[in-house]
Amino acid sequence: MIVDATPRLKRIVAEVWKPLLGLFVWDCIVTVTYFLLPFKAPSLPLTLFGSALALFLGFRDNSAYQRWWEGRILWGAMINASRNLARGARNFLPDPEAHDLKRTIVLRQIAYVNALRCQLRKHPRDEVVLKFLSQGEASPSLARVNTANGILDGTGRRIDEARRQGWIDTIQQTSLESVLIDIANAQGGMERIKNTPLPNQYRFFPNFFTKLFCVLLPIGLVETLGFATPIGSTIAGLMFLAVLQIGDDLVDPFADTIHDVPLNAMCRTIEIDLLESIGDTPPEPLTPEKGVLW
Repeated sequence: MIVDATPRLKRIVAEVWKPLLGLFVWDCIVTVTYFLLPFKAPSLPLTLFGSALALFLGFRDNSAYQRWWEGRILWGAMINASRNLARGARNFLPDPEAHDLKRTIVLRQIAYVNALRCQLRKHPRDEVVLKFLSQGEASPSLARVNTANGILDGTGRRIDEARRQGWIDTIQQTSLESVLIDIANAQGGMERIKNTPLPNQYRFFPNFFTKLFCVLLPIGLVETLGFATPIGSTIAGLMFLAVLQIGDDLVDPFADTIHDVPLNAMCRTIEIDLLESIGDTPPEPLTPEKGVLW
């Protein structure tokens, strides 16, 4: 996630320079052709076209931002649920009998959120899981397609084992299970966003109409701007291409780009809070790198 106060023009241009270069070349061709040909092309109602396109792009960007914001809300719920799980395990399970189980539940939750982060970003999961769990503890979950869900299932079984050992009662077990349900619901929402792209109409038509508008733009401006058409048309095209790119950047909040929801930082926040809850020394919070928080 970009955390700079203002976006950098260099970064914006870097994302749209290829179509922008093609647009500039086309603008030059149209301008030269206009002054060489004996007949002139009719003027185009660019104001009408541009207004309609701006509304279309704005609607698409709002839809993309809603997906990004929902992803952030779900991860906020995940942070809160992780804290609640650690607090419940610490307060309900007795010392010293269940000391190791408390620690196991906390470390499993840290491994869980990091495994989920890797699943959403399509990264390997083994290394981050084995960082917090032993091979024997992690193997059943790593063998499953949905590793994160496997870890969560294992945590539920350990809570049930604590009830059978007499360390917690059924009311306390129900309380902890309700937290696991909140965690599972948040994961399901994230997977829904990741696995369900915007409908094809939202992706194809804005892209097609924007590029068509950029092609028509110099034809409608050349009569007014003359030899300045390549500059004026390219700047106007940059604005529309940048708005189009914003929608592409936000539509997948877990795509492992600089526009992502900062999953690394939020997983580190969970790790810090949960390790502190059991008295371990936590790592330092993640800080932005060149204006980007990962």
